[in-house]
Amino acid sequence: MNASSAAASSSVFALAWRQIVRDFRAGELRLLVVAVMLAVAALSAVAFFADRINGGLARDARQLLGGDAIVASDQPAPPEFARKAAAMGLKTALSTTFPTMGRATDEQGGATRLITAKAVAAGYPLRGTLRVAEAPGGAEQELAAAPAPGTVWVDAAVLSSLNLKVGDALLLGDASLRIAKVLVVEPDRGAGFLGFAPRVMLNQADLPATALIQPASRVTYRLAVAAPGASDAPVRAFVQWAEDEIKARDLRGLRLESVATGRPEMRQTLDRAEKFLNLVALLAALLAAVAVGIAARDFAGRHLDDCAMLRVLGQPQRRIAALYLLEFLGVGLLASVLGVALGFVVHHVFVWLLAGLVDSALPAVGGWPAAFGLGVGMTLLLAFGLPPVLQLAQVPPLRVIRRDVGALKPASIAVLAAGTAGFVALLLAVSSDLTLGLIAVGGFAAAVLLFALLSWGAVVLLRRAVPESRAPRWMILATRQIAARPAFAVLQVSALAVGLLALVLLVLLRTDLISSWRRATPPDAPNRFVINIQPEQGEAFRQRLAAAGIARYDWYPMIRGRLVAINGKSVRPEDMAEERARRLVDREFNLSHTATLPPHNELAGGRWTAEEANGLSVEEGLAKTLGVKLGDTLRFDIAGTATEGRITSLRKVDWGSMRVNFFVIFPTASIAGLPASYIAAFRAPAGREAGAAFDNALSRDFPNITNVDVTASIAQVQGVLDQVIRAVEFLFGFTLAAGLVVLFAAVTATREARAKEYAVMRAMGAGARLLTQVQRAELLGVGALAGVLASLAAVAVGWGLARYVFEFSWNPSPLVPLAGGAAGALLALAAGWWGLREVLRRPVVETLRRAAE
Repeated sequence: MNASSAAASSSVFALAWRQIVRDFRAGELRLLVVAVMLAVAALSAVAFFADRINGGLARDARQLLGGDAIVASDQPAPPEFARKAAAMGLKTALSTTFPTMGRATDEQGGATRLITAKAVAAGYPLRGTLRVAEAPGGAEQELAAAPAPGTVWVDAAVLSSLNLKVGDALLLGDASLRIAKVLVVEPDRGAGFLGFAPRVMLNQADLPATALIQPASRVTYRLAVAAPGASDAPVRAFVQWAEDEIKARDLRGLRLESVATGRPEMRQTLDRAEKFLNLVALLAALLAAVAVGIAARDFAGRHLDDCAMLRVLGQPQRRIAALYLLEFLGVGLLASVLGVALGFVVHHVFVWLLAGLVDSALPAVGGWPAAFGLGVGMTLLLAFGLPPVLQLAQVPPLRVIRRDVGALKPASIAVLAAGTAGFVALLLAVSSDLTLGLIAVGGFAAAVLLFALLSWGAVVLLRRAVPESRAPRWMILATRQIAARPAFAVLQVSALAVGLLALVLLVLLRTDLISSWRRATPPDAPNRFVINIQPEQGEAFRQRLAAAGIARYDWYPMIRGRLVAINGKSVRPEDMAEERARRLVDREFNLSHTATLPPHNELAGGRWTAEEANGLSVEEGLAKTLGVKLGDTLRFDIAGTATEGRITSLRKVDWGSMRVNFFVIFPTASIAGLPASYIAAFRAPAGREAGAAFDNALSRDFPNITNVDVTASIAQVQGVLDQVIRAVEFLFGFTLAAGLVVLFAAVTATREARAKEYAVMRAMGAGARLLTQVQRAELLGVGALAGVLASLAAVAVGWGLARYVFEFSWNPSPLVPLAGGAAGALLALAAGWWGLREVLRRPVVETLRRAAE
């Protein structure tokens, strides 16, 4: 019995192997292998490249942070943090930042200027490089070091405001330090305008001599850590340890910063890029499922007669099912391996194309994209390819003499449910984001049902809409072709519409997503932030801007106030559960007032009412952190004066927009009796020399202001942004090409069925020109209908993704359905011309012979 079973198993394996070889030689598996290989190649190339580019982008973005992770605090961090980092093999660098006054010596005029001092230790910066010059506007050089003891590096604004030059002495507290270089770019300079105050960088060893840090000083201590190698595992372990330590010891004032939390202008861009890359992979999986299902059904249709003969020869159904199962497993594994290999090669093409955009090599390839690609290939094949093929085991022997029996049937509910469940699991795995996956899966599921329903209705109406007495012959024949096989037409339209839906959705989202990124830091974004403008200086300052040709600028009053009560109840830091809420309550807010909603803010709740007495507009993130809502009251202590208001609106604020933003705004044009200064944000005159001259003029005319030049930081952010956009476009282009190939497979899979129909018409005397017109009319009609349906569904699904996943405004053009219909018609016509041209060129005898087989 055991020997017999072993022999039978060996026989099945041998027969499966021979059938694989025979089907490959006959070309029966060509479309199926190409579909699976293309699917896996697309997914694995996206996975390989996305894995490496995300790693590279995160690494380069860490340069903006100054390390892989930062422990920031208002008191020196406990020494255990530095010791733990060293024990984990991490590099560390300490820095101390605080506002102070810098002044020139009496011999140089004795001028003073509010500056931000930054003391750095050996090893700074851990990520990125400093760019310095020997003089303002001079040749730049890159350094990865701290100033030598006894020297400082300063922003050019410090030199111009204090009338100093390189080589002169700068007084900081009790110390006199020599100006050695001019700071041009500081990689980890903060994103807020206070972080961009004119910088003076000194060596950590000189800090005690200044005697500037006293018990009441406002100081920020930063312990930066970085992994020496490519692995982030030690950094993640340190961050986890630090979080646990902060919670366990209740270390107030300590916080962890990373690329994900430290820089809002980078966090949003990288998050959106990652989600879009996941969406690209998700849509590639969708296209692959369509191609595999079509190819498998075509394969099964070609083998109906073979299986009927096997049944006549006495092969049991179980043996036939095992035979095709083994064949598909072998073909799927081979196609998946080839697809992973092709994806690996293609991703290197991406890397080569991107080489000029990154400063250093991307991280090494990980192993999970290859395993993921193999898993995707087998899942697609088993979920969508195997069900129609397993029907071959049920072909009756009678089909040998009667071709009208034993045809393929629609899959059962159980099979469809199993395949759909597998596909949903696959899409959710590819998306790596539950909201993204659910919207895409739900949207596509609803779209498929809608496509089937509407295409069925279109087929029913088609024959009535074409008057046979007056319409051309080619149109009559084309409509009869479609109306005679409604199920086939519905399947073809639905398959084309699903493929076009993926492509249209990618095009629309890619365009709007990149536009939203560009809007965040546009080329004309403000590059100067000026604070401490006194009310009596406001008119003169604005006249100076107008004289320089600066017409667009932000101009808001700025009031410092501390939150002291919510709904009449006093609040203290210890009353708040979240660390961020405790920090907010423990410091002063920047408040403002204006009668009009800032144009770069979006109303998220409530109503903005100009000149509303005691009204407050609160940033929605702050409201969530503090646990307040519309109708609640907030009381602020502003220079000893209690000011209370009721929350009447919530605003959505993009903190990475390089614009002036506030947590709380009073919706009134003026507030009497409260001390305020003004803040302005504008773009300085073009050119380095013109901008420097304008800055110097402002400093001379308004010596009390602080003029912050953020040009270098904007350029740094836009450089990383350009890199993200280029990576997204590369991936988009490849997946778009893969989708077009899948659409070609969907159209050409009906080649043999069309050949039989054309054989009958040619036998009845139809000419090649008439058949060509019929074919074009059918392809154009099916493609246009699929394109319109796909565009309408893409607009709906895109709205959900834009609103709930990517978080940007969605304003598609009303011409999208028309453009989609035209594109669908042209794509279907092009694919049909290329894939079906051989059918029309066959001799009549050969066509009839093939049709009879």
